[in-house]
Amino acid sequence: MVFLIRGWHRNPNFTTNGDLQQASAGARTKVSILIAARNEEENISKTINDILAQDYPRELYELIVADDHSTDRTSEIISSYAAEGVRLLSLREDRALNSYKKKAIADAIDLSTGDLIVTTDADCRMSPAWLSTLVSFYERTDVLLVSSPVVYFQEQDHFEKLQTLEFSFLIGLGAAMIGNNIPSTCNGANLAYRKSVFYELEGFKGIDDLASGDDELFLHKVTSRYPGRVGFCKSEQAIVYTHAKPDLTEFIRQRKRWASKTVKYKNKKIVTLGICIWAFNLGILLGALAGFFIPGGWIFMGAMLCAKFILELIFLVPVTRFIGRAWLILYLPLLTVLHVLYMVLIGLLGNSGKYVWKGRLVR
Repeated sequence: MVFLIRGWHRNPNFTTNGDLQQASAGARTKVSILIAARNEEENISKTINDILAQDYPRELYELIVADDHSTDRTSEIISSYAAEGVRLLSLREDRALNSYKKKAIADAIDLSTGDLIVTTDADCRMSPAWLSTLVSFYERTDVLLVSSPVVYFQEQDHFEKLQTLEFSFLIGLGAAMIGNNIPSTCNGANLAYRKSVFYELEGFKGIDDLASGDDELFLHKVTSRYPGRVGFCKSEQAIVYTHAKPDLTEFIRQRKRWASKTVKYKNKKIVTLGICIWAFNLGILLGALAGFFIPGGWIFMGAMLCAKFILELIFLVPVTRFIGRAWLILYLPLLTVLHVLYMVLIGLLGNSGKYVWKGRLVR
């Protein structure tokens, strides 16, 4: 945790040092924004409208939406924006794939004309300064891949607020590891990379046997070939917003899918860190069980919980302030306890069995 706290603070806050409109006026990078969508008729128009409202020069960016065999009105809604330059790519695969999303992104990249690929999801919202901030960061640094923050918003209940706090830890973790020059995780809802690098690394080849992993497994490929060329855009204007899962079943499915990617991690430092975190939480549970049989077992458990709470508090205070949700810290005492059970469970489930994603049973 001390390592992560240091890493978070090693990422400087990014500012454009002036008017974003001036920065946009001097922009020179052609951008292709890509979205892989499946059955998103309720959300896709809001996302498209936000992207079309960007203050980045319209002639310097395009939007390609790949419809992944939707059975609702997603494709029809995307097509209605054709006059505004939105391009629809319809997947027509007649055989089962391991990852339809990676196929959608790869095909969209083949159609793209931009030098910088920016991916987001079909249920995301962003401010008008989002794209100009990302591009400004990309142009001012020597990075080939830019990871940027994703935040849950519009929570409906305490369960979703707990998810927002837990998810902010994951975003902070990804930023901290980049700050420590050991990139480990990112989020495809707000990711940018140079198109030439995608082709140089043969795209998703070697990581296409998992349904997920179009984001952080590709991050690992870039890091392996180009150490030190990954950056985190630590700017409030770069935040992309999305929604927490509405119920426990959907939450477990999502996190099981995310955890399944760890079997492809090649960096032993990241694997070791993950194992240590899982073992620590398992130790708390074992301490609780030992309290029934061994004197001092509950004291041991309590000491571990206190250490976990204090260090995570120190880490999360600046992270939640950055995302403008400092009040979420009030949920940390409860989350500290629930997180122990969650970590142990997901660590086991994420590397075994199958899960449902976008109406498909995948592994």
